[in-house]
Amino acid sequence: MDMARESRFDIQEKDGLGFGSGARVIIDNETGVNYLFVYSGYAGGLTPLLDSKGNPIVTR
Repeated sequence: MDMARESRFDIQEKDGLGFGSGARVIIDNETGVNYLFVYSGYAGGLTPLLDSKGNPIVTR
């Protein structure tokens, strides 16, 4: 693996929600799309973040 290469995903925000659970905002560096990842123990879910019109939030 080329260590000089930028990572595809960037974790912008991390919030602990309690023991073994939390939420993170992850940005895809290729598309700019923001995702919300929520986890608790061995379970988790990922969904794109949407604006008020239902369009994906894109960070450039």
